Amino acid sequence: MKKIYEGKAKILYVYDNDETKLVTYFKDDATAFNGQKKGTIMQKGEFNNAISASLFKLLKSKGIESHFIEKLSEREMLVHHLKMLPVEFIVRNYTAGSLAKKMGVEEGIKLISPVVEMCFKSDELGDPFINDTYIKAFDLAKPEEVEEAKKIALAVNEILKDFFDKNGLMLVDYKLEFGVLNGKVLLADEITPDTMRLWDKVTLEKVDKDRFRRDLGGVEEAYKRVYDITSSI
Repeated sequence: MKKIYEGKAKILYVYDNDETKLVTYFKDDATAFNGQKKGTIMQKGEFNNAISASLFKLLKSKGIESHFIEKLSEREMLVHHLKMLPVEFIVRNYTAGSLAKKMGVEEGIKLISPVVEMCFKSDELGDPFINDTYIKAFDLAKPEEVEEAKKIALAVNEILKDFFDKNGLMLVDYKLEFGVLNGKVLLADEITPDTMRLWDKVTLEKVDKDRFRRDLGGVEEAYKRVYDITSSI
């Protein structure tokens, strides 16, 4: 297959000479702090492929469409080839990470309402925070695409919060990416412990990539816990 992109966690290939479809290959490589910290999480690719596939299926059953078509193998999924928006959408339900630091508060405070943040997708620039006026001024996306992405992100939040709550986890925050296909905004990329913060409801133990970021140990076990939970979908 023709490789068209390789990122920190995934490789994209054209599927069987069909430019309208891509194969996403999930790697075991792990990075943090915009690539400043690098390592390997054993079986991460397998776990994240399966977790994403399961969550995309869950969201589809609730009316949320995405680029996902089917899981092809332990590390590969077939997806629609979208025109990606160069904007990351972050939804936060509790204070953690950069939000806690920015607001000068401790981690774990439940927010009165979800916070939606947007970042310009650029590893070189460190994914800087932007707002609607930046997006308009630099023509990064159409205003209606941004509004639709925000709407979808908040709908996803309600579905995932409920699912993880029933399985003993708090959905602290997460990042989503979107693309456009035939004029329609679709959820894209992945939904995994790489892109979410998940904490145990009772112990507040971190069950996500923060275990790698902060050298907490038990990284593979955390990913497997999320894999086991989502395998029931």
